[in-house]
Amino acid sequence: MDLFEYMAENKKETESPLAARMRPRTLDEVVGQEDIIGKDKLLYRAIKADRISSIILYGPPGTGKTTLAKVIANTTSADFHQVNATIAGKKDMEEVVAKAKNNLGGFGRKTILFIDEIHRFNKAQQDYLLPYVEDGTVILIGATTENPYFEVNGALISRSRIFELKPLSKENVLTLINRAFTSERGVSSFNADITDEAASFLADVADGDARAALNAVELAVLTTDPSEDGKIHIDIQVAEECIQKKAIRYDKTGDNHYDTIAAFIESMCGSDPDAAIYYLARMLSAGEDVKYIARRMLVAASEEVGNADPMAICVAASAAIAVERVGMPEGRIILAQAASYIASAPKSNAAYLGIEKAMKIVRDTGNLPIPPYLQDSSYKGAAKLGRGVGYKYAHDYPGHWVDQQYLPDAIKDEHIYEPNDIGHEAEIKKYFAKIGKQAERYSTEKR
Repeated sequence: MDLFEYMAENKKETESPLAARMRPRTLDEVVGQEDIIGKDKLLYRAIKADRISSIILYGPPGTGKTTLAKVIANTTSADFHQVNATIAGKKDMEEVVAKAKNNLGGFGRKTILFIDEIHRFNKAQQDYLLPYVEDGTVILIGATTENPYFEVNGALISRSRIFELKPLSKENVLTLINRAFTSERGVSSFNADITDEAASFLADVADGDARAALNAVELAVLTTDPSEDGKIHIDIQVAEECIQKKAIRYDKTGDNHYDTIAAFIESMCGSDPDAAIYYLARMLSAGEDVKYIARRMLVAASEEVGNADPMAICVAASAAIAVERVGMPEGRIILAQAASYIASAPKSNAAYLGIEKAMKIVRDTGNLPIPPYLQDSSYKGAAKLGRGVGYKYAHDYPGHWVDQQYLPDAIKDEHIYEPNDIGHEAEIKKYFAKIGKQAERYSTEKR
């Protein structure tokens, strides 16, 4: 490190954002994440023993991913190198790998490479690391806000242990806020204090993000004039100005997108209209595409409700058209009506199970011969080929039904669509029993 770099590092101690200055330096200073760094946990023991293997830290912003990496850097005897995937390239990694080879071969010293935002590296960049992670040239610590199983090379995943960091609890964030007002690295030099009400408010609206809470504290202290007693007092009014509203953590291509839409669909499937409308509100508040929501409801109406209530698909389709024509914010009412209808409807997945079974049969058996009497007979000479010969037209028979084989011979006894006893599907079963179609199969007395 030259003189200028040394001076720059020293300036960071006093001029960096509060969240950076307050970053824990030891394991004992870390707040939260007890489930992975509690004193009896694997990661805690590995850090203490300086026996870290390749790991990936995954979780929302402000939960301590970079903090844990810094703690490891402060405690390990290995060389520690940090790169940020948003600005680093292959050349940066080549330099680290070259130093790591020299360290390992010449001095027997390990090298830890911390890659922040590792999901930003493309496949080629991630592939480059693979052999060096595998042979131990470098120990990889990756940090990502995205699900690593979606965004990180599968080979790297298989050679790393994944630790998921959860949003901090309100109590955790409250501890950090209070620490900021007493620590020398915090805002104690400003002669500032904060009311319990204001601290509780900031801890609540930070939504588990320590960085957001500390940024709000710093803004509050820097923009508030001292009172007559010479102190800066942060009250609830000041705190509310520093964080206007609770931010909805929601990335339209990330975990929150998939997790929330999954919860929305499962709530409709589970006949819970309260939860369905709640998750709908979360998506709308975060700016989710209403057309995407409408498409997912169309699928749910068929997959989860099906013929137990055939109106569900009609309501969902009407809502999809209506919300596109009406727009927001009124469109939220239309979506809520459709979501609550689907959630409140009787449920059947018979259509879904039917098509899944049929697809498997097609995969297993290929293009089985269609019975000749069902084949196209509209062209001249079709009868000479036996096409359509012997076909029984259902409407020519009493009840508009006639006993006739429609499936290919090889699978003529397969039962693909299995209506249940709920809603309209119960009526379907009664109809089949009435017309005599596989009466034993559909007889409610035998079920």
